[in-house]
Amino acid sequence: MVFEKTVLNKALSSAFDIPIEVTYWNGKTEKYGDGTTQAHITFNKKFSFSDLSATPTLVLAEAYMNEEIEIDGSIQELIASAYRKSGSFLTDQSGFSKAIMKRLLGNHDQKESREDIHSHYDIGNDFYKKWLDPTMTYSCAYFEHEEMSLEDAQIAKVHHILDKLNSKPGGRLLDIGCGWGTLIFKAAQEYGLDCVGVTLSDEQYYYVRKKAEDLGLQDKVKVFLIDYRDLKEGEFDYITSVGMFEHVGKENLEMYFQKVYDYLKPNGRALIHGITGQHRGAGVDPFIEKYIFPGGYIPNVAENIDHIMTAKLQLDDLEPLRRHYQKTLEIWNENYIKVFDEVETEMGRPFARMWTLYLQACAASFEAGNIDVIQYLVTKGSSGQGLPLSREYMFKKY
Repeated sequence: MVFEKTVLNKALSSAFDIPIEVTYWNGKTEKYGDGTTQAHITFNKKFSFSDLSATPTLVLAEAYMNEEIEIDGSIQELIASAYRKSGSFLTDQSGFSKAIMKRLLGNHDQKESREDIHSHYDIGNDFYKKWLDPTMTYSCAYFEHEEMSLEDAQIAKVHHILDKLNSKPGGRLLDIGCGWGTLIFKAAQEYGLDCVGVTLSDEQYYYVRKKAEDLGLQDKVKVFLIDYRDLKEGEFDYITSVGMFEHVGKENLEMYFQKVYDYLKPNGRALIHGITGQHRGAGVDPFIEKYIFPGGYIPNVAENIDHIMTAKLQLDDLEPLRRHYQKTLEIWNENYIKVFDEVETEMGRPFARMWTLYLQACAASFEAGNIDVIQYLVTKGSSGQGLPLSREYMFKKY
């Protein structure tokens, strides 16, 4: 026991770049770093360093979910601090990475894809309604200015995407992974596009279908509960895909971009928006893999560009939105904290704690630059075909 505490004590002393205090299971408190303490960690049980060092984010996340660890202070800032600290054992997932690569390179088939999506998005619309904005948009918003509300920023994101496409009324648009439909509803109502959305989520499918009927858009908006690879709706002038490629698996990324090419008309354009690493690595976290997004994989920029070129698409524009997703997640977490007690009552305390940890951990990842979110504008044809010479057209005011 003394040896384990000594080893963990040494590891924690170099794990963060902010001053913290740690109270161990024997009641003793240690301070690490100079200056005013910014976070206090309490271990309510003994932890072996060998367990922590193998899959630190998973072990600590499960301990937090089960109240074996308590954190007084900002979880986001604590995790961001660990990401910023070079050599922190808390961000070393090398043991997990080697094991998970076998799965990543395995068969991520359609049945598995549907199960993965179901496990996350079919928790229930009521759960997401509690803390998302009224548009029910579960992806990075676009803040044109700091004071913008989340709802306005989500609508601005939709406009930003559709404006980048330089879409024209009467065109056909396919939204791969349409979520709760905000983009295709705006595209139909305000841009005069005929829209098709695809999703593997039962909850999202029935929500979008009913809303299309409520809005009188049945002739302009179709939604299919189908794997995007099985769509038989011809070619499209435009394709959007927001927060989708993170779910297809490493081995299916090439196919994903090839399908984008196949579904586009000649000189058609696609706007692909997704979480992307600006570093080398496995692209998977054990906590998120087990509890949040099973089967998910975050590709890096080089991977996506390589797949874009392999699919014979050409890049028109690339825009990182890291700070926008950090702000989105911070607002989501503020909203979530307000309904924490409701979620705990309905889903149980470990689940409720898991989600606030997840939202703050993701915000920390974006804050530290551990991950990014990037919009790729691509053309099935020569780059810039059908687009203005200047990027000014992308920034219309509403």
